[in-house]
Amino acid sequence: MAEIKDRRENRTDPVAFIRSRIEAGEKRGMSKSKKRITTPKAERVEPSSGNVFADVEERMFKAQLAVKIAELIEREGWTQARTAEVIGLDQPKVSHLLRGRLSGFSADRLFAILNRLGHSVEVRIEAVERAPNKTRTSVMFA
Repeated sequence: MAEIKDRRENRTDPVAFIRSRIEAGEKRGMSKSKKRITTPKAERVEPSSGNVFADVEERMFKAQLAVKIAELIEREGWTQARTAEVIGLDQPKVSHLLRGRLSGFSADRLFAILNRLGHSVEVRIEAVERAPNKTRTSVMFA
């Protein structure tokens, strides 16, 4: 158990991680020619808009929409396959949506999914203009 923990801690240092994998192979009696070394997967980097707070707000907005979509699907008792038929996506995309993997979903796409589930979406822009640092984005469900 301690050996597994040590290997997980070394994943931040690729060299230490690879060494631990080699040592683990030697402990299992693998010959040097049969050692299989795997490197950690590269981290996925998404480009920023330059405004970290705007990026966070957008992610929160999409997450709130996805939660509502998941609630509606759960209320109907649909499987992912049935949901895919109703909203016009394939089942793996429904899985991503329900698990919160929203990088492939724009707000517009989530609005369209809500429409296909039979719900209207209303976007309201206030008439009063404010300084950019005093504005907000909110999601309200009726």
